[in-house]
Amino acid sequence: MKQQWTMKAVFAAVGAITLFGMGTNTWANEEIIKRSQNHNLWAAPGQNLALQRHSQLKDINTGNVKNLQMIWSQSSGTLRGHEGQPVVVEHNGKPMMYMVSGWPNIVQALDLSDPDHPKQIWNYTKKSDRDESAVPRACCDTINRGLNYADGKVVFHTLDGFLIALDATTGKEIWVTKHAFPDKGETHSGPAMVAEGLVLAGFGGDEFAARGRVVAYDLKTGKEVWKCHSTGSDEDMCMTKDTNKANPHYGVAGINIGKTYPGDEWKIGGGSPWAWFSFDPKLRIAYMGTGNPGHWSPAYRCGFTGKDLTHEKCNTPDPKTNVGAYDNKWSMTIMARKVDTGELVWAYQKTPYDQWDYDGVNENILVDGLDVDGKKHDALVNFDRNGFAYVLDRKDGTLLRANKFVTVNWAEKVDLKSGRPIKVKEHSPFARDVNTQACPSAMGGKDQQPAAVDPKEPNVFYVPTNNWCMEDEPQERTHTQQGTVYVFANVYMYPEKPGVTGKFKKFDVVSGKTIWEIPDPYPNWGGALVTDGGLAFYGSLGGDFRAVDRKSGKVLWQRKLASGIIGNPITYKIKGKQYVSVWTGIGGWIGLPVTAGLDMDDKYGAIGATAMAKASGLDKIPQGGTLFTFRVD
Repeated sequence: MKQQWTMKAVFAAVGAITLFGMGTNTWANEEIIKRSQNHNLWAAPGQNLALQRHSQLKDINTGNVKNLQMIWSQSSGTLRGHEGQPVVVEHNGKPMMYMVSGWPNIVQALDLSDPDHPKQIWNYTKKSDRDESAVPRACCDTINRGLNYADGKVVFHTLDGFLIALDATTGKEIWVTKHAFPDKGETHSGPAMVAEGLVLAGFGGDEFAARGRVVAYDLKTGKEVWKCHSTGSDEDMCMTKDTNKANPHYGVAGINIGKTYPGDEWKIGGGSPWAWFSFDPKLRIAYMGTGNPGHWSPAYRCGFTGKDLTHEKCNTPDPKTNVGAYDNKWSMTIMARKVDTGELVWAYQKTPYDQWDYDGVNENILVDGLDVDGKKHDALVNFDRNGFAYVLDRKDGTLLRANKFVTVNWAEKVDLKSGRPIKVKEHSPFARDVNTQACPSAMGGKDQQPAAVDPKEPNVFYVPTNNWCMEDEPQERTHTQQGTVYVFANVYMYPEKPGVTGKFKKFDVVSGKTIWEIPDPYPNWGGALVTDGGLAFYGSLGGDFRAVDRKSGKVLWQRKLASGIIGNPITYKIKGKQYVSVWTGIGGWIGLPVTAGLDMDDKYGAIGATAMAKASGLDKIPQGGTLFTFRVD
């Protein structure tokens, strides 16, 4: 007879394995933390596991950045989709850079012993069992957000759903695990995260009716350790009686809250955690965001019963529990999970019953000692697509702030007591074949492009933003087939102000004030970097790579690179010289009309991206995946 394991038994078993040193290990985590503390390296996708994207290096500074020159460049081997960054580590006594391209996901290992003239040691591309159907199923282009290094391994993912560990010396496969399945609508743009001897991974596919989940694999073997879904039963979601203990109004176990969909819609309800993960090693908690609840025709996610269906019915929570019958949990949610077991410590849903595709997967940045109303908090900060910058106590999920950081009209505010947004009906798409205007657009006030923070100023963040609005027209649903495109809406996106489609801003998350901002005719789809040299680095989709004075917001240096920038800058130091590197290669959702050769006159193409691409002139930007590296000459 096959034994049936309860989640309680799984938690106990994994905990016992951890205790006796047979399963998850702390060595890999300690290794990453140690490397992150050495700011001559860039040890992890976000520099550290808190995703701060800050460097203590200051050889390049406000006084000499004008002398920054391009020293070397390296092709990725592909044209598009570089939303990530390399890592720079010491391996076998040598400074090494490891990087990965967009599809078909070419990995390169560069020896930086002569830092001005890197030497490629090996490259790797998976040749067998590839699934080309992942390419048309990648809703937002064939992108990749980077890889990890730990325990002498390069750990990366492929668009078609493989997790792979390579020997960092030779590039040979150590293990290969099939994680995501394109035939079910699942593609993996990543990145995965390495913490406590585990590799944590989600996937994309909400627009293809994928059911969200996160899985932890053993770093040594690639074997599955735990798996937790975003929708379904309490057990499937790894909820316990202690989930949301400090904030029961967010939703607690006992009523299968992950089924707040009509009928069995939760089985294709999206909620995939497809982007950045962060980790607190003291709390042993991993943080991740989940995506939209499947299709974009919201009435179908609200128990359609004909004439009695109303917008208010779908958006009104139970006054006793603060939970709506059709909240579509746990889509659009910040989740805090115990890294050893996946147990859900707390979960906060930012946009219950989403009507705009405000995917909730943006990075959760961890800062310590953040002063809010006279009390210090170890906090989590999230700049959400929906236009609000959230500040929560990361131990228990208590909501401390929710300030608008771009123009927002879909909600008046977020009620800090209930945690729920106060929606504006006039800007809430609902009825089918009816156009509704809303700001920000579905691409969000900020999409996947990461913000940066200096931990010495935990309230001040450097943020690339989008400044677009939209008209959204829900459509009839034609099918429920998993793995087939599943949007059912016409979306037209346009600049909020003609000639300005992006801004880079310095923003105080406690006061909600913008300190300074730099407008741009092109979208800012790449991430930020801040350094102790008084600088912030970022790039635009027009290809302009910039260094900004952190105090004044003045652009001190910029160079026009070969293609649009959707990657994230990094910095490192070898043989006494500081370097800055960034990927180019137009792509992502906003670049898809260019990379896929779509008709620029179809304003609904790529779910509204063609209109934005045309308005901002992205059709004039050439493709080309190249890593550019600079230092002061």
